[in-house]
Amino acid sequence: MSELNLTVHARGQLAAIADLRWRLFINSLRTTRGKLEFLSRGLVSLAFLLGGLGGCFAMAAGAFYFLSAGKPDLLALLLWPVFFFWQVFPVMATAFTNNPDSSDLLRFPLSYRSYFLVRLAYGSFDIAPALGSMWLAGIFLGIGFARPTLLLWAGLVLLAFALVNLLIMQMVFAWVERWLARRRTREILGVLFILLMLSLQLIGPLMEHFGRRSRPEMTRWIELLRTTQALFPPGLAADAIAQAARSHFMVSFSSFLLLCALGTTIGYFLHVRLGAQYRGENLSEVAAPSASIERQPLRPGWNLPGLPPSVAAVFEKEIRYLARSGPMLLTLIMPIFMLVIFRLGPMSRQGSFFARAPNMAFPAAAGYALLILTNLVYNNFGGDATGIQFFYASPVRFSQIILAKNLTHATILVLEMALAWVAVTYLYGPPAPGIALATLAGLLFAAPVNLAAGNLLSIYSPKKLDYSTFGRQRASQTTVLVSLLVQIIVVSLGVTAFLVARSYGRSWMASAIFLALAAISVTAYVTVLKKMDRIAEQRRETLISELCRT
Repeated sequence: MSELNLTVHARGQLAAIADLRWRLFINSLRTTRGKLEFLSRGLVSLAFLLGGLGGCFAMAAGAFYFLSAGKPDLLALLLWPVFFFWQVFPVMATAFTNNPDSSDLLRFPLSYRSYFLVRLAYGSFDIAPALGSMWLAGIFLGIGFARPTLLLWAGLVLLAFALVNLLIMQMVFAWVERWLARRRTREILGVLFILLMLSLQLIGPLMEHFGRRSRPEMTRWIELLRTTQALFPPGLAADAIAQAARSHFMVSFSSFLLLCALGTTIGYFLHVRLGAQYRGENLSEVAAPSASIERQPLRPGWNLPGLPPSVAAVFEKEIRYLARSGPMLLTLIMPIFMLVIFRLGPMSRQGSFFARAPNMAFPAAAGYALLILTNLVYNNFGGDATGIQFFYASPVRFSQIILAKNLTHATILVLEMALAWVAVTYLYGPPAPGIALATLAGLLFAAPVNLAAGNLLSIYSPKKLDYSTFGRQRASQTTVLVSLLVQIIVVSLGVTAFLVARSYGRSWMASAIFLALAAISVTAYVTVLKKMDRIAEQRRETLISELCRT
């Protein structure tokens, strides 16, 4: 009887949470921002839906071919991409993930079972599980058309594979959030993560370099890799279906049991973390009080010629914050790293774009540098969080605060362009003076456009950045969609200017076009900057409530 009451109680709690999420969604549509978020999310979801349907059809065709050709072992070639996408995409595309913080529910009398299920439910509605489930459904249909007798068993195996993927994703998020709770650990993990992502970019050039040589030991490594992959979830799931297709039911069942055992082990590690949260674990960066407080000498702030003290103070604050962020510094050198990748990889072959037009390496580096910088530009106050209240309390105009942030971004862009010039000169040779001049003129046009759009979106669609969370959205969907639209327009105009200049054989025409566009963009930026005081005052409540929420 007590078990029945517990089940009913858990069911009622889950229903209440679902009703709460639904009411929050309905109430969000009452605001203009909520409607824009819904529209943006709908467009992004439509794009991912098309990708999911295309992937579902491709997976179905692949599974049908492998089963019909008598090669069921090759199903692993379909399951491994699903596995990698399910685990890697939430990390690489945090702008598209929007998982709420389930720990907020712990302030209510929620049972542990309900809390565990809510955490899994929140994760299952992310983009990666949705697309991964569609692709697994395609594999299921392909197997059903090829071997109808395997349909029930394949469905059971693929369902277990999907649950294991969901548990792995949630387990990784839970433990990484635990490690990200402290700033020093956060910086170390951030640097290691960026280095890992950079190392992945070297796989293509290294494989191309070693692939040109005949190495007998490569066959041995491939065989070792094939044997090792069978111990991981994609290999176990593929083997369970393949052995059943060959009527080796005991071997198939053993692979399925190993897959379930792996999922149970992963679920236990997830249970350890969620259990600690449920029991009231509170992670804090506050240092223990010291018996003796050492008085620190006061250091004067920066005095920048030509700038008011308020602008110089905010500029110094921004520079110091960025200098303390290892991951951010590594992200800002990505344009230089990509030039190296292009130089060593397929882009350096004869007939490739950069091999035929090495002068375009500098414009490409400039465009990529500006694109990377938009992560900062389009959410100026995300890192300030509750500090936004000090900006409003200080006797400083908001336009001066935003100007200081824009000067920081412009300074970073100038430094990146200087490094890009050195890298391009060393890897591809010095760019032609006409191309270099046109590139700098293009930046004079593109940078003010992005700064003006970023200033508006930072006020109208702010998003608090919590660096201790993992796999959650770092920008609002409206910001993501508008920034993408701005980049499409800027890139289209830039490519058009270069094509017009190239068709006439006069590089100075591109510079002239960009300078004309720059006059318009600078005027628009100055106009927007002058209105920032009024807009910030009008959006005061929304800005503070969004950035100060817990």
